[in-house]
Amino acid sequence: MKFLTSGKVKDVFEIDDENLLFKFSNRVSAYDVKFNDEIPKKGQVLCKFAEFWFNELDVPNHFVETKSDTEIIVKKMQMLPIECVVRGYFYGSMVSRWKNGEISLSDGVSTELAAKLATPIFDPTTKSAHDVPINRTQAIAQNLVTTDEFDWLSEKSVEIYQSMSNIANNAGFILADLKLEFGKLDDQIILGDSIGPDEYRLWPLDSYTPGKIQDAYDKQLLRDWLTENGYQKQFEDSRSSGKEPIAPSIPSHIIEKMTQRYVTAYERTTGSII
Repeated sequence: MKFLTSGKVKDVFEIDDENLLFKFSNRVSAYDVKFNDEIPKKGQVLCKFAEFWFNELDVPNHFVETKSDTEIIVKKMQMLPIECVVRGYFYGSMVSRWKNGEISLSDGVSTELAAKLATPIFDPTTKSAHDVPINRTQAIAQNLVTTDEFDWLSEKSVEIYQSMSNIANNAGFILADLKLEFGKLDDQIILGDSIGPDEYRLWPLDSYTPGKIQDAYDKQLLRDWLTENGYQKQFEDSRSSGKEPIAPSIPSHIIEKMTQRYVTAYERTTGSII
C-alpha cells in the first residue's frame, strides 16, 4: 500500500490501480488553519458517518467497504475541481458575504441570523487552500466544469441535501448546510470524498432560535470559540500580511465538548452506538 497524501483530516493511501484507502484521524482544522491538538474519537466518528451516509443515500458513490473503525476503502476517480455547497439557512460565511455586498438575496429572503431560506441555495466554491465562492458563469469560464455538469451538480447537491435534512430532522437535528464533492468514474459523475460533521452544520431542533448563534454538533464549536476570542481576525490579519496563521491551543473543555457532540450526533442520527 502506497501513501499518497495527508489532508486536514484524513490520510490517503493507494491500494491498487482501482482503490484507495481513507484513514480518518483525530486532527482538526478551522478557518483553513491546522491545529496541533486532536479531538478524541473524531476520526472514528467521521469514518462511521461516511459509511452511514454512503450506504443511506440513494446516490451512486465511490464507497467500497469499511476496513476498520477509522478506515474505509473507496474507488479511485477523477475528482471535479469544485466544492458543492448547499445552504438551507442564512448563516456562516453567507452572512459576511451579504454584509460586504458580495452576494445578493432574492426579495423576501430573511436576513435574520440563522433564518431558514425559502429554498436551499447551491453556493459552490473552488477547491484550494482557501476556497473561493464562485457562481455558474465563473465556474464555466474557468473551465472547472461544463454547463451541463454545473447544472447537474446543482440539482443533485440540493437533492442530497434535502434527503439528508429529512434524516437529520427525524433524529432531532437541523442540517443547516452541506459540502459535497463529486468525481468521475467511467465517465459517470458520482458522489465522493466523505460526509460527516466536518462537511456540514448540525443544530439541535429543540434549541433552534433564529436571530442568534446556534448550538453546534459539528466543527462550528471550534470556529465559534476562535471568533469569540479574536483568533479568526488574527488569522485574517496574518494572511493579509503574507504570513501563515499560527494555531492556538484548544482549551480542554472545548476538546471534550467536541468529542461529546460528535459522538452524540452520530448515535442520534444513525441509531448506532460508538
